[in-house]
Order: sequence, then structure tokens, then C-alpha cells
Amino acid sequence: MGGAVSAGEDNDELIDNLKEAQYIRTELVEQAFRAIDRADYYLEEFKDNAYKDLAWKHGNIHLSAPCIYSEVMEALDLQPGLSFLNLGSGTGYLSSMVGLILGPFGVNHGVELHSDVIEYAKQKLDFFIKTSDSFDKFEFCEPSFVTGNCLEISPDCTQYDRVYCGAGVQKEHEDYMKNLLKVGGILVMPLEEKLTKITRTGPSAWETKKILAVSFAPLIQPNHADSGKSRLVHLPPVAVRSLQDLARIAIRGTIKKIIHQETMSKTGNGLKNPPRFKRRRVRRRRMETIVFLDKEVFASRISNPSDDNNNSEDIEDERREEEETKPSELKPDPPVNFLREKVLSLPLPDPLKYYLLYYREK
Repeated sequence: MGGAVSAGEDNDELIDNLKEAQYIRTELVEQAFRAIDRADYYLEEFKDNAYKDLAWKHGNIHLSAPCIYSEVMEALDLQPGLSFLNLGSGTGYLSSMVGLILGPFGVNHGVELHSDVIEYAKQKLDFFIKTSDSFDKFEFCEPSFVTGNCLEISPDCTQYDRVYCGAGVQKEHEDYMKNLLKVGGILVMPLEEKLTKITRTGPSAWETKKILAVSFAPLIQPNHADSGKSRLVHLPPVAVRSLQDLARIAIRGTIKKIIHQETMSKTGNGLKNPPRFKRRRVRRRRMETIVFLDKEVFASRISNPSDDNNNSEDIEDERREEEETKPSELKPDPPVNFLREKVLSLPLPDPLKYYLLYYREK
């Protein structure tokens, strides 16, 4: 699945393309997508494909196409403080983006069939928390993952405000999925080859909306051949935040407000420098001809007499563009993590500073 938008050179350009194509439509979803680099969830040898609008699978590791994740995030209508259940949580990429919106008082649970994928997801989550400056721009609802088949969730589990299933759901399991929702909740899942949004409007009332045609691998059915018994999946308990955690959240929130006020008083509008947008170069391409002959395909490149001139013009245009933009495109200073700087400047013991910074490496 995927291929609905052009590939980007980096994560921001991919998001720009998703916005332009109206897959990303709200500011909250845009912020979450920009905060987490999709390439960080790829194995090193496959990162060249990270910014293409394509699904990726390697062994049990799987990522849906960016356009699919965009539609899912928009359809879920996420808000701070909600509870979220991700069925087939995979790499944790989607769960982490959701966690940025849910905030510190949300609930963020995932169920994944393969234990090796859960280990991979935990490594990627740890990497994001410890190394990404984006982490300090949000208050994060950290996802918790459990191993098991999402069709065997214990019947006494709590219901959720938002549920997403990342595999094709057979019609006979539709009611099972609906029962995971609270009244007023939203379920998004692939059902009968359509990405479907179901809203629970009452104890036995539902609204259904088909979003777009998709092709997902079907849910794996439980296998009881070994023991003959169901292996119930017990979801994590909804934990109450410790007083220590609440204090950290409150202190970080207060520092962020102070930084915002200081920035506003210095600049008047809260922006020190307007963001710079990369200019895309339009390059002329040679004409290609594809010939179909008796079920064989032959591709040939036809030379155009003006190609050489065009190439010269391209080089001249690029040189001129580089000269025009050179002053503003000198290596920009890396963005400053003001929260980190402010915490480190406080007259506090080092262990407390490190606690406020989640023991982050950067």
C-alpha cells in the first residue's frame, strides 16, 4: 500500500507532501509526524526507503505507508488524556506519535503477536526518549506493549476511547472489536478491504464511515493446537502517576511557560526566526519511450537535440540558485533545546536535573 504522494528527501519533506495531498489535515497530527523521524524505525540497510510513501516489511517487522498512518491519525480524532489501544502495535511508530498527543495523563497500550517485534519497539522507544530533542517539546504518554494475539484479549479488560487495528479484520470479528470501545469512542480498522471508522454513539449504537480502499494482511487466527486452551492477553493496568512523576510534569510545564513568555517578550510573536523552507529544484528530464512487443517490455531513452543545451542550462541555473541562496543556506545552527538549557542552569542538585530531563543523552 502507499505511493499516493511523492517521496521526500527527509522527514519534513515527506510531511509537506502528505499535507499538500490532504492526508495530514490538522496541526496536532502534523506536529506528531514531524516530531518522530520515520527513518528511525527502519533497519539501517533499508533507510533509503524511509521517506517514500510505501509500506515496509522485513521478517516480522512492518510499517504501513505514511499515507495510511496519516489517515488513521486523522480518523482517530486524538485528544489529550484519552486512552488508546493499538492492536498489532508493531514497531511502536504509530503508538509513539499517538503518545505525543495523549500527553502525560493518557493511556497508551499496544498488543503485538511477535515478541521479537516488541523488543524492537522497546529499543526504538528508548532511542526516541533518550536522543530526540522533539521529546522535550511534548509531554509524552509512553506506550506499554504486551505480547499476544489481539483476538484473545481478556474479556474483563477495560474499554478504550480510541482503538486501532493494523491488520485486516474479518467480518466475524467486527463485534469483538466494537466491544473494546467506550461509548463515544472511535475504532479504526481495515474491514472488508476498506479502512473503516466506527464511532460508538450508544451502548448498542454505531456510526460507520468508509475512509479509503486498502489492502492489509489479515489478522492471524489464534492457534490452540498445542494446549487446546486459549491464551488470554491481559492488558497493562491503568497506572496512577506517582507523586514524583506529577512533580516532574508540573515543573517541566512551568519551565516551558516561562521560556514561552521570555521568547514572546523578546520577539513579540514567539518566533525568533521565521522557518526557512527548502526550494525544490525543477530539473529537465530526457524523454523516455516504453515499447510493448508480444508481452515483452522494452524501454529506450530517446536523445533530444536540445538535451545537451538543457543540461548546460540546468548547471547554470543550479549555480545561479546556489549563489542566490548561499548566505541563507550556510550550515544553520542546530536548534536550541531551551528546556534542557534552562533545567541545567537551575540551582539544583545534578541528580534532580537529570531526573527532570528523563536522563536524556543529548
